Amino acid sequence: MRSSLEEADPAAAPTPAPAQAEAPASIATLQESYCKLCSEKSQNINPFILCVLQKVDEEIKKGPKEGITLSIAGNNRLIPVQKVTAEDFCILSKLLKDNPYINGLDVRYNLINDIGAHYAAKLLQKQLYLIYLNLMFNDIGPEGGELLAKALHKNTTLKYLRMTGNKIENKGGMVFAAMLQINSSLEKLDVGDCDLGMQSVVAFATVLTQNQAIKGINLNRPILYGEQEESTVHLGHMLKENHCLVELHMCKHGIKNCGFHQLCNALYLNSSLRYLDVSCNKITRDGMVYLADVLKTNATLEVIDLSFNRIENAGANYLSESLTSHNRSLKALSVVSNNIEGEGLVALSQSMKTNPTLSHIYIWGNKFDEATCVAYSDLIQKDRLKPENTDVEPFVVDGHVYLAEVSNGLKKHYYWTPTYGDAYGHSSNSGFALVPIQPKEPAIQVQQ
Repeated sequence: MRSSLEEADPAAAPTPAPAQAEAPASIATLQESYCKLCSEKSQNINPFILCVLQKVDEEIKKGPKEGITLSIAGNNRLIPVQKVTAEDFCILSKLLKDNPYINGLDVRYNLINDIGAHYAAKLLQKQLYLIYLNLMFNDIGPEGGELLAKALHKNTTLKYLRMTGNKIENKGGMVFAAMLQINSSLEKLDVGDCDLGMQSVVAFATVLTQNQAIKGINLNRPILYGEQEESTVHLGHMLKENHCLVELHMCKHGIKNCGFHQLCNALYLNSSLRYLDVSCNKITRDGMVYLADVLKTNATLEVIDLSFNRIENAGANYLSESLTSHNRSLKALSVVSNNIEGEGLVALSQSMKTNPTLSHIYIWGNKFDEATCVAYSDLIQKDRLKPENTDVEPFVVDGHVYLAEVSNGLKKHYYWTPTYGDAYGHSSNSGFALVPIQPKEPAIQVQQ
């Protein structure tokens, strides 16, 4: 059992005040209620669900709680897991529909599918306290996605929905985009790895020119054809018009320098975006010319993820020049696996000596020489770069300094959680910690 903050969330969003008299007693009998519902439906008891509910009951006995998230993740490697099926989720939704204390549900990596999505949609219609729902990788298709999106037409409480990895495809994406024209309470939506098509990406971009509620959106890895980088044109136009979006993820969009130029042009006019993720694209050193120029005047960007591109020494030098002489807003930069050699890496380290704002830098996967190792070792030893704010750690062998990898990053635990340690600590998820969007996961997470 663990109580922790989601992605280092400093505080949960306000939740409706629970009833003071009857609520604690009713929550203390969650196990009994679950067993009773299973008996009424002639459904086998899922021991994993029962175990988690037992932990909730124990937590409640310590005193009245609010903001509890049930974590029933199907990829838990520490204990035997019987994955949650659609039938299990039916019982679970009935159990939670009137519970005022549980306002978060994490059922990632289970077997809920489209049938379970039907019950999740019903839960969203009836549960008036749920602010966080994580359904990532649950084999939900276009039909299930449509049910969930339509349920959000009238829902006014859910703040963060994570659909990552459910193949809702272009059809489901279009329905979610249409939902954003109606829903004005959802603040963060993750439809990454959902096989969205160009049509739905354009639809999201179009809707976000008007939607004033969404603060963060993840559109990672759409299925795009052609080399015209059309998605960057539309999302660039959206950034010019939208002044509420704080966090944008465009990983695996096939962005090249031309498309990146479109985004950078939009950033001159945007005054809200603080976290830009363009990792895993095809941006080279020429694209850094545009970004370096933006950083000379942009005062809002705080986190930039350029991991797994190919900016090389020249690109690192362009960034270093802007960070040294002009920019004082960027706090975190990731250039992991960008084919940068010693010259470029040392230049970035030098910029940290004169730039007091840049506090996080991630460089693993590039080509380290001894000058690089010495430069970053000096930054760490002189406390200019804190060990938890970078992904390398110096060590000495035979008088020579080397760098080892450390499991820190902007979003290290986006897809998975570790078997030990804090899954939601700042060091592993610094991007979300530096640019928090309220709400994330509710304050208390109860899991086995």
